[in-house]
Amino acid sequence: MTGIVAAHGDTPRGKAAHRFVRPIVTAALIGVLAVGLGGCSKKSRPKADLAASKVTTIGVNSYLWRASLDALSFMPLLQTDSAGGVIVTDWYANPRNPGERVKVTVTILDQDLRADALRVAASRQVSQGGAWVDAPVQAATVQRLEDIILTKARDLRRSGVGG
Repeated sequence: MTGIVAAHGDTPRGKAAHRFVRPIVTAALIGVLAVGLGGCSKKSRPKADLAASKVTTIGVNSYLWRASLDALSFMPLLQTDSAGGVIVTDWYANPRNPGERVKVTVTILDQDLRADALRVAASRQVSQGGAWVDAPVQAATVQRLEDIILTKARDLRRSGVGG
């Protein structure tokens, strides 16, 4: 059709063809766009299980972050860095055992909700002669805290995704 307009561009037949072709091309273009954009409606989108990193602006997995803050909520916080994924508590002494205190550092290493994306370190001190002395922390204590955080994170994810 373009050849007809080009060959007869200024003739009455060419002008008639041009007036006829332009609306057809415009209608066809609108039809193609309508069909192409029809797939963009919200109703046709499948529900995706988005990772927390895709729905938040913090630098680490938001479920692990929130679960860590929740698990450590009874302890005073010294430092939190959501971009770097670090939570450091201040010393905490259990009122039932005031001669012992604990400090915890939680590091979230990834944007995915995985067990290896979480690292917990703890320091423990005991009171001896009025001074605080470093004492070993049982590995089971750190492992238990990791398990609590991971369980809370999974529960948060289930309640967030499942609605």
